[in-house]
Amino acid sequence: MQLRDVTPDDVAAYVRMRCDPGMMADLGGPLPREGMAEKVRLDARQAADGLAWVKMIVPDAGHPDVVAGTVTIWSHGTDDGPISEIGWMVLPEFQGRGLGKRAVRTLLEQARDEGRWGLVHAFPAIGNAASNGICRSVGFRLLTQTEVTFAGRLLQTNHWVIAPETDLH
Repeated sequence: MQLRDVTPDDVAAYVRMRCDPGMMADLGGPLPREGMAEKVRLDARQAADGLAWVKMIVPDAGHPDVVAGTVTIWSHGTDDGPISEIGWMVLPEFQGRGLGKRAVRTLLEQARDEGRWGLVHAFPAIGNAASNGICRSVGFRLLTQTEVTFAGRLLQTNHWVIAPETDLH
């Protein structure tokens, strides 16, 4: 497995992840296809500028055109001040192989090694057993259950946090 920066050519992968009812079930349902190209351009620009780490999960380096999903760390403001957040998605045909866990661990190891992002928060849906399992197995601590807004939708989530420098398992 390897991680590479998102590029404007990754629109099809974003559409498969973000516009699919199954993939988006825990995130309030599918997003409209319109706007995906712009979202990819924005993410690629933020990645190129170092403002966010927006990575495509490539399961086999010998086939760099095959993408299994994404893993991203970015900073944003909250009512309590700025935080760093990590999120990931893995396409159905690649689920259950440990790619999500490996991708999350790899990006957190990079954050640790570069001394960047500080505490990293994750907000998987309460019912998303796979993502909550990744948090638990990588070393996140469960803080609380909370509501977060994603794409204008209010979601019931678990709030996990990790200090990559000290908490990675």
